Amino acid sequence: MGNQVWLYDTTLRDGAQREGITLSLEDKLKIAHQLDRLGIPFIEGGWPGANPKDVQFFWKLQEEPLTQAEVVAFCSTCRPNTPADQDRMLKAILAAGTRWVTIFGKSWDLHVTQGLKTSLEENLRMIGETIEYLRSQRRQVIYDAEHWFDGYKANPDYALQTLKAAKNAGATWLVLCDTNGGTLPQQVSKIVQEVVDALRIDPNGEAYPKLGIHTHNDSGTAVANGLAGVTEGVRMVQGTINGYGERCGNANLCTLIPNLQLKMGYNCLTENQLTQLSQTSRLISEIVNLAPDDHAPFVGRSAFAHKGGIHVSAVQKNPLTYEHIKPEKIGNERRIVISDQSGLSNVLSKAKTFGIELNKEDNACREILERIKTLEHEGYQFEAAEASFELLMRQALGQRKTMFQLKGFQVHCDMLQGDGMPYSNALATIKVAVNGEDRLEVAEGNGPVAALDSALRKALVNFYPEIAEFHLTDYKVRILDGGAGTSSKTRVLVESSNGKERWTTVGVSPNILEASYEAVVEGIEYGLLLENLVEETATIKS
Repeated sequence: MGNQVWLYDTTLRDGAQREGITLSLEDKLKIAHQLDRLGIPFIEGGWPGANPKDVQFFWKLQEEPLTQAEVVAFCSTCRPNTPADQDRMLKAILAAGTRWVTIFGKSWDLHVTQGLKTSLEENLRMIGETIEYLRSQRRQVIYDAEHWFDGYKANPDYALQTLKAAKNAGATWLVLCDTNGGTLPQQVSKIVQEVVDALRIDPNGEAYPKLGIHTHNDSGTAVANGLAGVTEGVRMVQGTINGYGERCGNANLCTLIPNLQLKMGYNCLTENQLTQLSQTSRLISEIVNLAPDDHAPFVGRSAFAHKGGIHVSAVQKNPLTYEHIKPEKIGNERRIVISDQSGLSNVLSKAKTFGIELNKEDNACREILERIKTLEHEGYQFEAAEASFELLMRQALGQRKTMFQLKGFQVHCDMLQGDGMPYSNALATIKVAVNGEDRLEVAEGNGPVAALDSALRKALVNFYPEIAEFHLTDYKVRILDGGAGTSSKTRVLVESSNGKERWTTVGVSPNILEASYEAVVEGIEYGLLLENLVEETATIKS
């Protein structure tokens, strides 16, 4: 037990309270099953009875049970002056059918007297009686001491009484919550030490209750506070994937887990499960429809990206020079970024990731490097558009096939009125030649880029059926030299996907449509290149 830290994920409840996140029932089920595969021991599913979706979620999980994780129902203590066995909220908790239940109660006398409008003694009764009732119904109870650190700082004697009431009633875990997110790591360390002493908690023994911690990130210290708590005796850490949560978010499990396991030596997941962490982070960001944080510690796409030529050269000789862990341990990968700061080491290393072997003495290598620097001076950005860089590299090596030729395009855009609100409608006409055959197509879209993209796909799909699986996932525009007014250059980044992989391409021009077309075309071309490479690999293996 002594070296084990139990992970408790509350993405489905606390994480879903983040502004901008709305989870469907299907979303919640997908996330729960992914967390189960990752190896999270406790997954908080929601508050049964608070809304129909959470009720359905617990019912669905009985039909599609998790393989190893305990799904946990969440609720408050019984209400003031209401016996626990008569409280309707607790009946809904029992109906969810979970073995584990998390109950939260008030630790701060301010909340008891001004929030609940009841006495300090009645609050103790609510905590103890609620836990005793749930224990009598054969439930294991995790007690979340809400606003614990603020309550302890305001009235330590009473805050400890609330914990003792939960302990005496049979709670298995006592979780110290920094609900307002205002506590600093040194304060967490001191207070956890005092709780361990006051309640005679043995962090490394077999006896329960044990301590947990639940931290918010309003001071930017949620992860540090969680680590500080574990150092002083906490053995359950609550948090969310990607740190999602209300206001500034919760402790980020994607940062906590590697620090606990790889830096501090605690057991959280198996080595194989840990390699799924980056994938889990990105999958859940897709499900909640928020762009992944490329610069997130450990799991971010840029967490092990190297851009400066000196860095690249050093990391190729010994990764320890610029990497604090092996990225493969948490399912991430080293990336060599191409930009105007690149050296030959960047080009050689990047080529290798594309399956292209180059020699530093090759003229092609230096030509590629010079071409990159020239284009980036003109406004191209290859560190954010690696697909365009691979196409550039293959063109320099004579490996880029001409899949189609543009004969011309026109885009017509109207601003229309509907129900008193203006909206745009665009019509694109495009003519391309494929294998000597001309195709003319027309398509509509809610904007010029969407219409252009649709027309191009219509023109090509009969020749390349796999294009039907391609779609745009992101579109970014940046004005490069704003001082030039309407003559400014525009850089367009287009992210595309085939449902399995994502790639980004870039276009630059004073004409936003021309820049968009360049990026869209290269996105389709790169998708076709990927398909060809997969087919070639399969042929070689067979």
